[in-house]
Amino acid sequence: MNKAIFRLAIPNIISNITVPLMGIVSTAIAGRIGNSDDAIAIGALSIGVTIFNFIYWNCSFIRMGTSGLTAQAFGADDNRGVTLMLWRAILVSLAVGIVAFALQYPIGEFSLWFMDTGSAESRQMIADYFYTRIWAVPAGILLFGFNGWLTGVQNAVIPMIVAIIVNCTHIVCSYLFAIEADMGLSGIALGSVVAQWSGVAIMVIIILTRYARRLVKVSFKEIMDLGSMRRFFSINADIIVRTFCLVAVYTFFTKASADTGDSNILAVNTILLQLFTLFSYMNDGLAYAAEALTGRFIGARDGSSLRHCLRLCMVWGVAVSLLFVSVYVGWWRDIFSFIATSGDGDISTLLSVAEQYIGWIIIIPIASAMPFIMDGIMVGATRSRIMRNSMIYSSICFFLILYGLGPFIGNNALWLAFTSFMAIRGILQYIMSHNLNDIYREAE
Repeated sequence: MNKAIFRLAIPNIISNITVPLMGIVSTAIAGRIGNSDDAIAIGALSIGVTIFNFIYWNCSFIRMGTSGLTAQAFGADDNRGVTLMLWRAILVSLAVGIVAFALQYPIGEFSLWFMDTGSAESRQMIADYFYTRIWAVPAGILLFGFNGWLTGVQNAVIPMIVAIIVNCTHIVCSYLFAIEADMGLSGIALGSVVAQWSGVAIMVIIILTRYARRLVKVSFKEIMDLGSMRRFFSINADIIVRTFCLVAVYTFFTKASADTGDSNILAVNTILLQLFTLFSYMNDGLAYAAEALTGRFIGARDGSSLRHCLRLCMVWGVAVSLLFVSVYVGWWRDIFSFIATSGDGDISTLLSVAEQYIGWIIIIPIASAMPFIMDGIMVGATRSRIMRNSMIYSSICFFLILYGLGPFIGNNALWLAFTSFMAIRGILQYIMSHNLNDIYREAE
């Protein structure tokens, strides 16, 4: 069982790690664009990336909705169901991608207005980046669908390979277009377009080659079956609400940091949140394994394996949390200084401010061990309503704590709210599933 868990978890962890690495390289390229101020270029890139992160993050429901249903069909050895889920993932991904592309002008202009930097040069660079990279959005959303389907059929290696190829292609093309061809930020955006569509082409070839025997011929009427599509969209609607709440919490975390009016607190909160993100990449890999195996064992009606699997996933989730706690306790100053040296400001001042709040980043991995694993379990069991409701309630708690205690304990209220938000999510999902007994019954 441990082999089954880590066969899925490790490739996903590697795939996750490529994301920040690509961001670091893209930032370095932006800082070397000729005929522009480094700070303006890097800031414009950051805003442009944020806009697309918002688009992609809100489309993550396609991956999560596809994964659980596919895993259950796979566990039941239902090749027709597996094939139908692939086609549904493709059709929904294409539809969402085309709609996003068609609405590029209102999305782009609103984003430019909302993220206005007050600099005409910066605004133009962001616009150039947005209206070039928007051509990659349908491909990026298609990759969500493919990755969700592959997770469902217990394959994390193909998404890892494609992620590495896509990110390497993005880096090479971004350098060639932005620096060698002197296209500026548009070159980095064009690199993303080439990389994303290359990833789609590679993914199609691999899936057709690797799964030709499992895929069966199905009709369009079967794909669009009303009952199946209703269930698919019902799950996705719950996940959309859940994702919106998550985005709102992270957005207000940054806003509350900026509202302090203290640039040191904003910088410290940003870096500490990056430390939390490093932890989340590890536990996300375990969450992907939990969702794939949960769906598989439910589909196979294998209750004993499901219990064994979930116990081990939780144990490993806690182990990863304790590992990060020990790392942060022993080396947080070194890690913090390494990240902070890439920005401006006095490191010693930032360190002295960070000392006031570092306890939170040590507590958070423990508070967050359960939510990641529970998310994976609920996705695999297609219990999207539990995910939605627990996220709504924990988000309400976040805002109550933030604005209720903020006037009294300042920035500590923000970290208390965020830590509570993470912990309450996991606790509520456990309680709402009746200590996971509802999930176990599905496999029996």
